[in-house]
Amino acid sequence: MKFVDEATITVTAGDGGHGALSFRREKYIPRGGPDGGDGGDGGHVYLVADEGLNTLADFRHARRFKATRGENGKGRNCTGGRGDDCLVVVPTGTVATDLATGEQVADLTSHGQKIKVAQGGFHGLGNTRFKSSINRTPRQTTQGSAGERRELQLELRLLADVGLLGMPNAGKSSLVRRVSAAQPKVADYPFTTLHPSLGVVSIESHRSFVMADIPGLIEGAASGVGLGNLFLRHLSRTGILLHIIDCCPVDGSDPAASAVRVVEELNQHDSQVSNGRTTLTDKERWLVINKIDLLDEQAREQVRQSIVSALDWREPVYLISTVSGEGTDHLVNALMQRLESLWAARNTKTTPDVVPAENQTPPT
Repeated sequence: MKFVDEATITVTAGDGGHGALSFRREKYIPRGGPDGGDGGDGGHVYLVADEGLNTLADFRHARRFKATRGENGKGRNCTGGRGDDCLVVVPTGTVATDLATGEQVADLTSHGQKIKVAQGGFHGLGNTRFKSSINRTPRQTTQGSAGERRELQLELRLLADVGLLGMPNAGKSSLVRRVSAAQPKVADYPFTTLHPSLGVVSIESHRSFVMADIPGLIEGAASGVGLGNLFLRHLSRTGILLHIIDCCPVDGSDPAASAVRVVEELNQHDSQVSNGRTTLTDKERWLVINKIDLLDEQAREQVRQSIVSALDWREPVYLISTVSGEGTDHLVNALMQRLESLWAARNTKTTPDVVPAENQTPPT
């Protein structure tokens, strides 16, 4: 199935049913009075997250979704039936934005999460509602209100713990293949990765994390050159970014200069999308130098020093080879430990403090 991470859909909630104009007419019951019932409410439209989906390809053709309207009221004070809701199933990690207002109306991050994106119309009132001591035969009714209609931009942002960043042919897909069971395409030419891919890195049976690979960045990516800029949104949910650098580019370019270009593209991208949210440059980034099997010890250290100096880097630097596997085990274990500490800190922050019983103030 083709990978699609953007789609535009139109959602329309159901209209409310109209109130009924009716009077009780039965033998031996003169002046029975009004008995027109209310209409039913219109159905709502919901987005529902499903972890079994990983693309928005289903919305290439099905772009309009509409809930049913409420039934009109009936005589004998019968209320019209409520309209059926419309459930739009989307992949987990989908963000929905109202195109008219720019408002983010939904961010579905967990399986089964359900968010209302279009409100159904309110029911109309039957003439029974208008009877009073001075108006015994009301002929007033109200019509149901129209359901909400919205045009939504859907964006899929993959849920991953670690994101890979770098120039084409830096070895990002090779790293995913080395440390996980995923099999992204690998070849000796640029842009073999045309869409994001995920791999689950298992340390032990109960310890694992998800790694995301996106197409490589090139100069001008922030302005739309190449493919990487289209998929940078998938790195927005990651906890750690790995900046993968090829220490022996096949085109003979300087690894340090290539690393600087990637950082510059990140800064330009963040300046375009920043609206108070956490940007990619704010995320924790690790430096990973790949293909060290092609260099001797002295050359490795020279490349390492040039890259660290060019980036003014202060964090640890990892040297790996995705071909021989050198350094990859050390890298993934360090990632696992760091992620576990981040998860523990997050859980502690979201768990309310419990006051010991002996310290609690007795009720007065």
